[in-house]
Amino acid sequence: MINEKFVMSFSGGKDSILALYRMIKLGYIPVALLTTIKKEEDKSWTHGLTKGLLLKVSESLSIPLITVECNVSEYETKFEEALHKAKELGATICAYGDIDIQEHMNWDIDRCTSVGIKAKFPLWKENREKLVYEFIDTGFTTVIKTVNLKYLDHKFLGKKLTEELVLKIKETDADICGENGEYHTFVINGPIFKSPITFTEKGKVVDNGYAHLIIE
Repeated sequence: MINEKFVMSFSGGKDSILALYRMIKLGYIPVALLTTIKKEEDKSWTHGLTKGLLLKVSESLSIPLITVECNVSEYETKFEEALHKAKELGATICAYGDIDIQEHMNWDIDRCTSVGIKAKFPLWKENREKLVYEFIDTGFTTVIKTVNLKYLDHKFLGKKLTEELVLKIKETDADICGENGEYHTFVINGPIFKSPITFTEKGKVVDNGYAHLIIE
């Protein structure tokens, strides 16, 4: 058993959940989920999840939530402030769900270095397709929350990510894992959840080339 404490950089999507699951299985102890929220808006960056939904996930996982409310200009500073909070809780590591985009990894490492903790990447450089199937086969349930309309039709919104749906995504020539932003997901159940996350669909909206499922 490792018993080293970590904070999870958490989007609510499949990659961060899979990374969290792997860390826990290895014996690391999560002290918090760290999620960035758009300043003066009740939604997270990239995945557009309300604070209420994130708190539901936090409760189901039995892991406290640290929210970073910020705009673009203060994103780095506020993220590091949140890492300091996690460090006070005993975290010596921040784990990330990034797979193979070097620019993202560099940013993550810089934030951790500035605060004096380690950065860990449980999924780094693994095959994207295998990771998607591992996520599904492990028993997690996720719905597609956002799609990039350059790659995927808005009809994918709200669909559960199954092996059959993965094949349909593959047929569009979009990246099967959505690592380049082709789609984002919201994980609602799985082996580390005490209970499934319930939500209400409030419609769909198109903004700047992306279609989003509005849920509360």
